[in-house]
Amino acid sequence: MTKPIYAIGDIHGQTEQLERALELITVDGGAEAEVVFVGDYVDRGPDSRGVIDRLMQGQADGRNWTCLKGNHDRMFTWFMEDFPREDPHLPVELYYLQERIGGAQTLASYGVDCGPSDRKSRVHEAARAAVPAQHLAWIDSLPLSHQAGEQFFVHAGIRPGVPLKEQTEHDMLWIRQGFLENTESHPHLIVHGHTAEKCPVHYGNRVDIDCGAGYGRTLVPVVFEGDKAWCLTSEGRKPLEPRQS
Repeated sequence: MTKPIYAIGDIHGQTEQLERALELITVDGGAEAEVVFVGDYVDRGPDSRGVIDRLMQGQADGRNWTCLKGNHDRMFTWFMEDFPREDPHLPVELYYLQERIGGAQTLASYGVDCGPSDRKSRVHEAARAAVPAQHLAWIDSLPLSHQAGEQFFVHAGIRPGVPLKEQTEHDMLWIRQGFLENTESHPHLIVHGHTAEKCPVHYGNRVDIDCGAGYGRTLVPVVFEGDKAWCLTSEGRKPLEPRQS
């Protein structure tokens, strides 16, 4: 019998949604269930600090949890460096503390005021004093991908045609163009987040599990057994079938 693997999409500071998803997984698979989180734990939502605390504690308690790095997680740690570093792949009008990115909400969860009158240097100084070094070290240590069973888990996706071992960090954290529209089979079923849907969607060669929790939508965990997939709900498993083209 194939062992189930559970996956949770982009959390974005939503601790209540995270706890609900974990409860659904525990009901379905027990406390020892294998869970893969595909990144973006911070920004936009109200409690990024609580999300990181929860995931770190779960791993410290011996839970079978694999946490991958997302692009927002990297943006957070880059902002927290000695000299703040903005991601060069952001559009020119965006930056970490800009509302659309949501970095100010992350810093607020650590007690840092990012009011409109504050200079970036002042915010950075306050953040450096408030954010635990352990949180930043944990994020920096996160892997970019995880292969288990028939699934390959990654935050954003992969570059089609490139061997999995040769994928770049940029693509695994940021890719959309060239990946989302691709319909060819990959070496494994790609399970990813990064591109928000209203609910998990199975495209045949990939499954997008970013349900838009960062925009207030419900975080829906997905369970995989072999080549089968289900969404977990309060009513139990709901089949997640490949979308018909």
